[in-house]
Amino acid sequence: MPPHVVNSHVVYTALDLVGTFAFAISGAVAARQRRLDLFGIAAVAFTVACGGGIVRDVCIGAVPPAGLSNWRYLAASLCAAALTILAYPKIRRLRHSVLLFDAIGLGLFAVSGAQKALTYGHSAELAILLGIVSAVGGGVMRDVMLSRVPAILEREIYASAALLGAVIQVGLHYAGWSNAWTPWLATLACVTVRLASLYFGWRLPVFGEARENGVRERP
Repeated sequence: MPPHVVNSHVVYTALDLVGTFAFAISGAVAARQRRLDLFGIAAVAFTVACGGGIVRDVCIGAVPPAGLSNWRYLAASLCAAALTILAYPKIRRLRHSVLLFDAIGLGLFAVSGAQKALTYGHSAELAILLGIVSAVGGGVMRDVMLSRVPAILEREIYASAALLGAVIQVGLHYAGWSNAWTPWLATLACVTVRLASLYFGWRLPVFGEARENGVRERP
């Protein structure tokens, strides 16, 4: 296997595992807040951590998916669940801890998903699309399991931030920049945009909202 392929494999595997841990914490914290039992917390943590990656791997033909065939992904999600259960009072003191870890996982999965698709020889368009799927898939599954409206269906800058990270990673890849550090740059951009949107209240526009409000205000 060529050295650049080996290096790419190491990079996206590292991103996948770190993103798995971050997403698993967000899922475990959300499950703990809903007062689920031990099995429920572990199940939500694993689903959030590996759901998007499993969909990505099936789409690019990397079967069986790494989330099911590689024990490291299950171990990372279970360790994150155990850490959340044991240190929940400390984690809870972090302001918006679920959103923080979710933003980190969002950035890491958007970049690793796009990079893995590129490594398997797929086009830039598919790499960007699967980067988004990798990033938002776990969050959607978490919200559905916990009876919440998925963030991508609301006005939040969520999938858009994942799109930015995937586009930057794919663009730098085709520009010939080194894959040793470009994933971290793309991840930082995605996480920064996501957290900034939460801090400043940035939201996507809703077309026709002003007109609808005007109609409702008429006597």
